[in-house]
Amino acid sequence: MDDIVRQAMAKWPNVPHCHGWLGLDARGNWYLRDGDAQALGGFASGVPGAKGALLQHQKLIEFIQRNYDHDAAGQWFFQNGPQRVFVELQAAPWVWRVAGDGSVTSHTGVPAQVREVLADESGRVFMATDIGLGLVHTQDMGAVADALERGAWPISEVRADALPSRFGFVLSPQARQAAG
Repeated sequence: MDDIVRQAMAKWPNVPHCHGWLGLDARGNWYLRDGDAQALGGFASGVPGAKGALLQHQKLIEFIQRNYDHDAAGQWFFQNGPQRVFVELQAAPWVWRVAGDGSVTSHTGVPAQVREVLADESGRVFMATDIGLGLVHTQDMGAVADALERGAWPISEVRADALPSRFGFVLSPQARQAAG
């Protein structure tokens, strides 16, 4: 976490949290979700426009990624100075990039060690790692297939709806907040 963020948190400890305004898609892209996007439906609903606007400002993306974390309830957030901005997740808290040598890095640039590979009922491939669960980026499926053929990692089947409870994360902090 950036020092300037820690300082802001100490200076203003009681800033209300923000829900629904930031999303992470299955390819590791960040989306800003204004009121109009939120009114169309949930981030992962598939409704056109509900995802919001793709973030393209590289310095802002880097700032978000340096200050991306989770709370004890498994809700992922971006700590924006003193304000915690909870993230709507399309699939998982991490999106993995897999190199040809089998090394794995998150969408935020954090290296990870694979413990298990999981395939869901839709054919999506997730990896459980030392830093948590994530979805493999679609462009890296070839590298994963090669590693699986070499026996680099164990693989098992899983139902996608079981992943949040099994790995302790919340897909939609906004829906959780609304449910009370």
